[in-house]
Amino acid sequence: MSHLLFALLSLFSFAALLEAQWKLRENVYVIESEWNDETPAKRLELTCNTSDEALPVYWKKGTELKGTGKTLIAEVKEFPDAGNYTCLTANTHEIISYDFFLITKIDSNGQMIRSILKSFKEPNRTFLKCEAKNYSGIFICSWMTENESPNVKFTIRSLKGSQGDVTCSSPVAHTDKSVTEYTEYTAQCQKENYCPFAEEHQPVEMFLEVIDEVEYENYTSSFFIRDIIKPDPPQCQYVATNGTVTWTYPRTWSTPKSYFPLTFRVKVESTKKHESQVYDTDEQSMQIPTAGPKDKISVQARDRYYNSSWSEWSSLCR
Repeated sequence: MSHLLFALLSLFSFAALLEAQWKLRENVYVIESEWNDETPAKRLELTCNTSDEALPVYWKKGTELKGTGKTLIAEVKEFPDAGNYTCLTANTHEIISYDFFLITKIDSNGQMIRSILKSFKEPNRTFLKCEAKNYSGIFICSWMTENESPNVKFTIRSLKGSQGDVTCSSPVAHTDKSVTEYTEYTAQCQKENYCPFAEEHQPVEMFLEVIDEVEYENYTSSFFIRDIIKPDPPQCQYVATNGTVTWTYPRTWSTPKSYFPLTFRVKVESTKKHESQVYDTDEQSMQIPTAGPKDKISVQARDRYYNSSWSEWSSLCR
């Protein structure tokens, strides 16, 4: 009976160890740590990857000696507990194997606490924002961090995994000089075998992993390409002789225009009255005879048949 009880307790203990961590990739694990003072640390059983039971080995974390013997019990809760646990031979100090542990903070409901990325105000305070200039299947995904995170690393991919239908470039950092406390990152992605003329039935599901030293977080975004369309601004000009504004489709917009028509807004900002008027049109020109010589005129565009985003306003037409 005592043997059965011991076996059951061992099984429950092993199950608890499995629940405490999950594998991110080979030798790299994520520990879900409940972020309060009352919750105890996770106990992890590490095993040195050697078949020689008699080989004397020891464990180090960084420069700190953590224990000897083939098995090590590590307790992980706070960020200083995470990192690289290495098993080495006692005689030659050669590395035999290692386990790298990251921590993701969770609340009492088991939900991930996310704090590395900063949210965009639009749309809807999202952390991972994706936009497409046209219906080619190419889109740009963006996210932001505070500049105090120089060692943060990102991996962006489709939730369908390595065999998914979306490929992305390596993320590129852009520091906005006007907003010095944030760094924006972008990655260009492409949905393979995307047909711009066909109806979309399955959304694109993007998955962003963020690692800051030993802290791990992930973010997701699910969308149809048609929902993230945001054209580039039109190119416009103003003819003073008859007060007419004309513009052309953005060079990056999908063709043919008859299949992918745009609708437009023309904004006239009065310098005298300190007010602006906006006119809607499907045409590529508009007569504004009342415009003053110093009034500012600009144009923006949107997909005519689908209620996606308006482009930014164009450069001034004069």
